[in-house]
Amino acid sequence: MISLNTNTASMAAAYNLSNTNVNLQRSLNRLSSGSRINSSFDDAGGLAVSMKLSASIRRTEATQANVNNSLSMLETQDGVLKTAEKVLSRMSELLQLATDVTKSSSDTALYQTEYESLQGQLGSMLEEDFNGVSLFYAGTSTTISTTASGQSLTVVVSHDGAQQLDITKADLGSIGEYVGAVAGETGSQIVSSTAFSSVDNAIDAISSITNAIQNLATLRANNGSEQVRLTFAADMLAVNKTNLEAANGRIMDVDIATESANLARMNILQQAGTAMLAQANQSTQSLLRLLV
Repeated sequence: MISLNTNTASMAAAYNLSNTNVNLQRSLNRLSSGSRINSSFDDAGGLAVSMKLSASIRRTEATQANVNNSLSMLETQDGVLKTAEKVLSRMSELLQLATDVTKSSSDTALYQTEYESLQGQLGSMLEEDFNGVSLFYAGTSTTISTTASGQSLTVVVSHDGAQQLDITKADLGSIGEYVGAVAGETGSQIVSSTAFSSVDNAIDAISSITNAIQNLATLRANNGSEQVRLTFAADMLAVNKTNLEAANGRIMDVDIATESANLARMNILQQAGTAMLAQANQSTQSLLRLLV
């Protein structure tokens, strides 16, 4: 049937051209954004998975920052402990110098003055903190503790919170008690006036400081082991983040080669569709000859 009112060929060409234009715009959006999914229409299921992966990536980044901050805290703690080691070594040296029988009482008094100053310095180290969080606590005995109740800090080392590890506020107080650096404690403190009063007392005091140095070595070893654990935890987070980003990229990232070929195809179809629509619109012109 030849009809003036209905041009089926033109409507079909217009429909196909419209679909081609939609696909062309979608291809342009993908190439310009670099993402395969720009709306839920593109891939609803893939978008849902990508949203969860993206959230996991963000939490992993935040966990990495937290772990690195905890590692910095331990490094700061170790720096203070290293200084405490120097203080204790100097204090033992002063006591050893006081055992010299050729020294007069005035010479010994000078050693005692410096010793007392170092006692105060060691005691002040207990007040050191990292961003307001205390690095140490004052023990109540000369028995060192590395896992005292309430003195550990829990570090979350996975994005879902399932993995955690504890780091310790070092028991610097027990070190201070050995050398009389903790105010109000009387356990086995060294009283400087007594320690410098005789050779025997100085030797006894040196023995106490030697024990304090040994305990300080234990604290530094514990600090080092915790740093190692946090370092490995940070490495694992970095690996997990890389894998999560790769998985998300496989869902979201556009294949440039494939999409470029698709864009060229759509451009050709658009040009052909436009030409065919023009031809279909012209086809009814032949009907005019029948009316003349």
